[in-house]
Amino acid sequence: MPFLWGLTSAFIFAPLLKFFRTNHKKSRNFLNMKLTQFKYDLPPNLIAQTPAKHREDAKLMVIERKTQKIKHKKIKDLLSIFNEGDAMVINNTRVFPARMYGRKEKTGAKIEVFLMRELNRQARLWDVLVDPARKIRVGNKLYFGEGALVAEVVDNTTSRGRTIRFLYDGTDNELREVLYAMGETPIPKYIKRKPDENDVERYQTVYAKVEGAVAAPSSGLHLSREMLKRLEIKGVNIAELTLHTSLGTFRQIEVEDLTKHKMDAEYFRVDPDCARIVNKAIDDKKMICSIGTTSFRALESSVSASNYIKPTEGWTNIFVHPPYEKSVSNALLTNFHLPKTSLLILVTAFMGYDFTMEVYKMAIKEKYRFATYGDAMLIM
Repeated sequence: MPFLWGLTSAFIFAPLLKFFRTNHKKSRNFLNMKLTQFKYDLPPNLIAQTPAKHREDAKLMVIERKTQKIKHKKIKDLLSIFNEGDAMVINNTRVFPARMYGRKEKTGAKIEVFLMRELNRQARLWDVLVDPARKIRVGNKLYFGEGALVAEVVDNTTSRGRTIRFLYDGTDNELREVLYAMGETPIPKYIKRKPDENDVERYQTVYAKVEGAVAAPSSGLHLSREMLKRLEIKGVNIAELTLHTSLGTFRQIEVEDLTKHKMDAEYFRVDPDCARIVNKAIDDKKMICSIGTTSFRALESSVSASNYIKPTEGWTNIFVHPPYEKSVSNALLTNFHLPKTSLLILVTAFMGYDFTMEVYKMAIKEKYRFATYGDAMLIM
């Protein structure tokens, strides 16, 4: 009898033990994903330097997560994919001309000043990045536009970060007009050209309203006014929220262990109308498509204990990375992202790591264009 029991145990429990060990190992590896796993070889010529001639001309890879089927379409084909009652969640943040060039007092050295965030309107304090940072110290004055505008450095915040105070006697509105006149459209540095007049329009979504972003929510750049109107006529519900995209979304991750990466805090707001539209789509089991990773992160920052969206306003530093069990969005429109970025990591959390890497290999083979002005994928 003991012999039979031992034999039975060997046949029944040994495979079970092997199963649990294998899956525990897989789970452990998934939990401990490293930054180097998100490195891939991207030919530089596939990083888009200019937008498509028309917003709807960009290519669109349509991906079904469950079946892993892939179709090659155009952005305009979104009209045939969305149905009545579906929710499309857009980020209505507006990019301001954040990049300025000035000169340091006495030496006249050229300094790039990137306006990150207005800290105090009355005191005219701004959080900025400066380059080259080693030349800029507390107490230095910076001159813009032949001295028409002067700023004083009042604090160091990070290695490149400074707090500056604009020394200006006019009104707040007049100062903002000066900043707009002297500022430059803050297209990313991987676009190897100076911004032009076309960027003023194209590095902005057509529904941009609430000023505060220093980087455009790139997937929204594909949507035209005509397309949005036709979607609404079809019965698709457009839900607006705000998340002011900062450079922190795009900055280089400097830790190998993803659990130790800290995102910069970004202001966001999900109002009652947005929550109502999304929650109805949840109840009706409709598609809830986040237009971009910023919309996705804002929704995830507003989930209640009952798994519905609640109106929320505040700051979020949510970092979506594998494993990520469940999201409010069941679809995501996003561009093809650069290696080792938080954006790519979010996509793998939504679509699965191995499948995402296969999709990116295909995108490179099919010569999809990458990054801000590139093509897009719709993950469903």
